[in-house]
Amino acid sequence: MAAPAAESPTRTHAVTAADYRKVLGRVPTAVSVVTAQTPDGPVGVTVGSFTSVSLEPPLVVFYCDLRSASAASVVAAGRFCVNVLADDQQRQCGAFASRTGDRFASCSWEPAANGAPRIHGSLAWIECDVENSFPAGDHIAILGRVRRLSAAAGDRKPLVFYRGRLVQLDSAGLRHAPTHTFSWWDA
Repeated sequence: MAAPAAESPTRTHAVTAADYRKVLGRVPTAVSVVTAQTPDGPVGVTVGSFTSVSLEPPLVVFYCDLRSASAASVVAAGRFCVNVLADDQQRQCGAFASRTGDRFASCSWEPAANGAPRIHGSLAWIECDVENSFPAGDHIAILGRVRRLSAAAGDRKPLVFYRGRLVQLDSAGLRHAPTHTFSWWDA
């Protein structure tokens, strides 16, 4: 079977916001809620831009709109918890993505060791201290040093954002297929 022919661009043009969303929307991302405890109470925001940065030291990063009051509160708090959402937590995703209402009414939670809300039912929790924050285009990058982390037991799947909507992984796609192992991953 022949491989499909690669598309070749016929012209060069400026990258538009619509093009950017269309193409980068094809990169699936896990959905997380980043939380912090402030003097005024808990804050939280849905992010689809959380990723690991470094193993030594253990660093992660997430990005929020520069105008996000929640992001500013996380930075001011100095510590946060990343709650990696499971595929049955779409309601929580929507609540923490909204700009109104009591976001924490959508879930049950408890304070993590660093005081930030730890949302029950999440797949994983990563507690961090804010290491740095800086503008990144129309967003703010918040770099965190991981202090504690844990994962839920079981085989539940993550909530994924793909092509502008929330999707669930197909169970058939999760079966083991023989592949080349990455020795650096298990080191």
